[in-house]
Amino acid sequence: MQRNSVTYILGFCAVICLICSVIVSGSAVGLKERQEVNKVLDRQKKVLSVAGLMKEGDMLQPAEIQTLFGKRIRAVVVNLETGNIDEEATKTVATYDQQKAKKDPAVSKSAPKNLAGVQRIPNKAVVYQVSKNEMGEDGSGFELTQYIFPVEGKGLWSTLYGFVAMAPDCNQIKGLTFYAHLETPGLGGEVDNPKWKAKWPGKLAFGALGSDPKSWDKVKIAVLKSGGDGKDHAVDGLSGATITGNGVTYLLRFWLGDDGFGPYIQNVAVRPS
Repeated sequence: MQRNSVTYILGFCAVICLICSVIVSGSAVGLKERQEVNKVLDRQKKVLSVAGLMKEGDMLQPAEIQTLFGKRIRAVVVNLETGNIDEEATKTVATYDQQKAKKDPAVSKSAPKNLAGVQRIPNKAVVYQVSKNEMGEDGSGFELTQYIFPVEGKGLWSTLYGFVAMAPDCNQIKGLTFYAHLETPGLGGEVDNPKWKAKWPGKLAFGALGSDPKSWDKVKIAVLKSGGDGKDHAVDGLSGATITGNGVTYLLRFWLGDDGFGPYIQNVAVRPS
């Protein structure tokens, strides 16, 4: 067969494509377990970071991250409708996949119309509790200092996935971070900028500091185009990224509200004395 014939060229291309597809598929299957481990590890890093247990740029080894997470973070599964901890589900929290659950009609529901762009809500969600001290293997020595809630919602180009850390009163924000998004670098992507994230600690999600949780009627926290500094319930927006900033506002208001973790917050929020 002549090498410059159409048949030879098509056959050669087909063989090359087949070989490449086998290599890519094999790599994907072979690395799947490692990818899942790395995904879990990255989320643990983000949880530790938003809790203030890791600093930006810290280069901890995987084993160090897992150890720190295990000693300072306790994960529980919460029934979003009742706001109660599901003790049975919590026993297997390490294998609970919240993103998978929200896609299953048997264990999720359609979200009411909302500005955050949330389509479905899992019946149960994970809440991370942060201990002031290192815990024993049986959980002894736990002293609550923060709650960390997973949040997600639409930005300009993508869905932003992250965590918001709250003080025991579930009103004062301790930190906000995102672990996945595809917002524009230099614009909406500045949600990852340490300087912007540093604006969040101390902001209030609901009422005045020290107010009774039973009096909270709605989530008030907002990202403003300008003028957020100095206001208890507002954070200055990102230059040139108004839609992304609005997205952060909407996703926080959704997940801290009645359709998200609101019932749990009402159950556990402690009014400062």
